[in-house]
Formats: sequence, C-alpha cells, structure tokens
Amino acid sequence: MKTASLVMGILAIFGMLFGFIPCLGAFNWINIPFSMIGLVISIVAYVQEDNLPKGNAIAGIAMCGVAAFFGFIRLILGGGIL
Repeated sequence: MKTASLVMGILAIFGMLFGFIPCLGAFNWINIPFSMIGLVISIVAYVQEDNLPKGNAIAGIAMCGVAAFFGFIRLILGGGIL
C-alpha cells in the first residue's frame, strides 16, 4: 500500500506539471480528484502499519498534497473555477 501511495504521488506530480502547460490547465479537473484519492490512500498507508518504515507513505502524502494545492491554484489563476 505504501508503494501504491508513492506511485500515485509521482503520477499526481506529473499530472500537475502537465496541467501547467498553457491551454492544458483543464487537465487539473482530472488531476485534483486523482491526487485527493492518492492522499487518502497515503494517509491510510501511513496510519495502518506501526513498526515498518513509512518513507513511501510520507512521500506520497507530500506529493499528492502539493499536486492538489498547486493544481487548485492553477485553476483559480487560469479562470477554471468561477
């Protein structure tokens, strides 16, 4: 589950960067829900396992949170949210 959260975080970051390309900002409408799902999976992976290393889950939380935040900001600045 930790590896899945890391993979979803990486994909969310790439989706966010793809959404920063001019005329492709609407892609954030897909990327923000994807990164929110990844954020939930990452939090569950972080809380679920007690004594195992949690680096992948923490990285997934950070990447999904950053992708959702900056994607939302990009939608606001681009006029995608009215």
